Amino acid sequence: MTRLAATPPMGWNSWDVYGTSVTEAEIRANAAFIAEHMAGHGWEYVVVDIQWYDPAARAGGYNLGTRLTLDEYGLPQPAPNRFPSSAGGAGFKPLADYVHSLGLKFGVHILRGVPRQAVAADTPIKGSEYSAAQIPDRERVSSWVDDNWGIDHSHPGGQAYYDALVRQFAAWGVDFIKADDMIAPYWEDEVEAFWHAVDRADRDIVLSLSPGMSLSTEHALHLQEHSHLWRISADLWDRWRDIDAQFDLLRDWAPFAGPGHWPDADMLPLGRMGIRAEVGEPRQSLLTPDEQRTMLTLWCIARSPLMVGADLPGSGDETIELLTNPEVLAAQRHSAGAKEVWREGRHVAWASEDGAFAAVFNRGADAVELHLPWSDLGLERPKLVRDCWHRSDIVPGDHLRAKLQPHSAALFRLR
Repeated sequence: MTRLAATPPMGWNSWDVYGTSVTEAEIRANAAFIAEHMAGHGWEYVVVDIQWYDPAARAGGYNLGTRLTLDEYGLPQPAPNRFPSSAGGAGFKPLADYVHSLGLKFGVHILRGVPRQAVAADTPIKGSEYSAAQIPDRERVSSWVDDNWGIDHSHPGGQAYYDALVRQFAAWGVDFIKADDMIAPYWEDEVEAFWHAVDRADRDIVLSLSPGMSLSTEHALHLQEHSHLWRISADLWDRWRDIDAQFDLLRDWAPFAGPGHWPDADMLPLGRMGIRAEVGEPRQSLLTPDEQRTMLTLWCIARSPLMVGADLPGSGDETIELLTNPEVLAAQRHSAGAKEVWREGRHVAWASEDGAFAAVFNRGADAVELHLPWSDLGLERPKLVRDCWHRSDIVPGDHLRAKLQPHSAALFRLR
């Protein structure tokens, strides 16, 4: 497969703000905003999250036992009442064409398995001699939604179904697939089958696997070989405890990050969110400004993918400025990996392997002033220190010095 995701993907996903019920108008509005205000800083993917094939999708959770929009081959189709341009069998191609016309890339979410509705109707699997009723594994069900059965990959029809599904996505112009319920628990044969389908597609498609709750690094090599990015945690929301938990996870997963394969710390719950979300009421992010900068600093120094979940047109200027600081984003685009290099209690430091970037974090509830010898960070004393958040130069001494408020961070470029 062509090397894709040479740097960690950056984009927007509808989940945090619209849950299962996002509409075409909302996708177009956020895509237009990205093109005008954020694309020049590397933001490029526009991803429609779960249940775009449910015409009755609602705020606050999932419909169970709902009638899905499928074609005659049991393949999910956008619900035309929510995505008008999909009418007449057009699928997501018109919406993808619009996103592409803005210079951006288009993505979709899909749930592991085959729709129960297709199995009940025994729909033929397109391009094969098999049918949907031959392939379900009814023991492998999702723990949160009942749209699909798992797939029995001892039957060749299982691979045929994924091949047909991804061929449809490729024909629509999909550039990014978020395949959900793949790795919690870890369904190795499902991961391999979906990767093979993406590999055979007549289009370059980035594959993201979710969710990462209880995901062990014992699967790291398999993930590197069968995906471009993978979640390392459950859904992350605008709560400090969610951000704080990522420090240990990213430390453990950092050795497995690199071009074409990225551990994913999940979406950035920033700006205006929760309009019709699964969690919480309509709100501006509940994270404090310090916590927001800490989150973005950690994601960037650890080179996590960046997927923002806000209603961007309704978010404040401060959110967009946070997301378009070129000196901070440079750490995420940097070619050398980074790792945790120092920890003492609730205080943490990271540095990139070539010494170009360093970050310090205060995870504690009290302000602190850190004085860290460069040698303690595995670094030589630099000639110049650049504060990336304040965009100012600092004359370096024998120590890296930082005054940090509770839950705050500092990011430095070293020369």
